[in-house]
Amino acid sequence: MNGGHDLGGMHGLGPINPEPEQQEPVFHHEWERRVFALTLASGSLRQWNLDQSRHSRERQHPADYLRNSYYENWYQGLLKLLFEKGLISQSEQDSGKAVPMETHLTDNVLAASKVTDAMLKGGPVNMDIEPPPLFKRGDTVRVRNINPEGHTRLPRYARGRQGVVDIHHGAHVFPDSNAQGIREGQHLYGVQFTSSELWGSEARNDFQVCIDLWEPYLQEV
Repeated sequence: MNGGHDLGGMHGLGPINPEPEQQEPVFHHEWERRVFALTLASGSLRQWNLDQSRHSRERQHPADYLRNSYYENWYQGLLKLLFEKGLISQSEQDSGKAVPMETHLTDNVLAASKVTDAMLKGGPVNMDIEPPPLFKRGDTVRVRNINPEGHTRLPRYARGRQGVVDIHHGAHVFPDSNAQGIREGQHLYGVQFTSSELWGSEARNDFQVCIDLWEPYLQEV
């Protein structure tokens, strides 16, 4: 979907001034650490997948998304999912007190003793699919100029642009479908673009940008 979250495709936001990697802390505040833990622990209940989690953050009003910090957006997305799945009520949120209920979700509760193993295991998204890849290294492709209504990993600044396939990563879960609860695999490619192709001939530097793009995003030139 097109929204405030797609900062790479929006004008007028000014340059990015990131903190140096070697100086940036993992968490700037203790509440950020808690939101991160709550999001992962809630995800272990298996009531939604990674792309549904991302889409819950994107479904905020753009003004709220841009105003919030990174982990504030995580928090708002988690609240939306918890409400939508009936895991908490508004009265519980307002009072800060949980109301006991019978649930079948206790089997999936992430115990503290299992956190390290769960983090190390991760959640692989590579898949085996029957259709062979349409593209190979060196092929020239154009990104489809589409405006999906739901979740997508296709940045707006790349839509309609022409690039060259650099690598085929194999088949991976297609996020656009996964956000709708449909798990299917699509071929994934690393596509190289010139800076001038993406941002015009007035781009300050002549450099290459590699973007991982799923096959449904691409078309032959």
